[in-house]
Amino acid sequence: MIRLIKNSIIIVSLLAACRSNREETLPFYNDPEFTPRWIESSSASYDSIHTIPSFSFTDQDGAIVTEKMVEGKIYVANFMFTSCVSICPVMTDNMKILQKEFEHNEDVVLLSHSVLPTVDSVSVLKKYAERKGIQSSKWYLLTGNRDSIYSLAKRQYYAGDSIGFYGNQRDFLHTENFILVDKHRRIRGVYNGTIKFEMDRIIEDIRTLMKENY
Repeated sequence: MIRLIKNSIIIVSLLAACRSNREETLPFYNDPEFTPRWIESSSASYDSIHTIPSFSFTDQDGAIVTEKMVEGKIYVANFMFTSCVSICPVMTDNMKILQKEFEHNEDVVLLSHSVLPTVDSVSVLKKYAERKGIQSSKWYLLTGNRDSIYSLAKRQYYAGDSIGFYGNQRDFLHTENFILVDKHRRIRGVYNGTIKFEMDRIIEDIRTLMKENY
């Protein structure tokens, strides 16, 4: 009986230690089901972690934004359109919380991609940015080729979850997801961008990523 109790204590202690270690790091997301996976840098699968590929879009100031702009930075990505009157205004208000929190941190940026790029021209995005108090140096509103945006959103960010990933790539994308991406362009978190308290979780997770050294 004593040995059984001791063994149980050891098992509980080991589980607690594993849980503690996991809480100190964030998982990786390699599939549209957003299955969390904790992968050590020493693991054979570490080099095959899903990574956001190269991209090129235009921001609200008419500047070209590519993957080079986020190199070595942590960023939050989402997908919206300026004329939306449902979830997008709420997402914009919540993204502003992140803008304010990391206003003076150059290593954290925000990317909002328009899912109606034929309507959301540079001038439209500029007016939207001015109206919403969006800081160009921190938060980039992106427009460009529709197919490129949708392919990146559904196939790479899994922004439409599994429905969008496995569905028709031309179907309209309307998602509340905020996607957290690390310094190596790997997905580390997904959040409901319409829920204000989810911003607390993003902020906490960004600070966790800041401490990461791999």
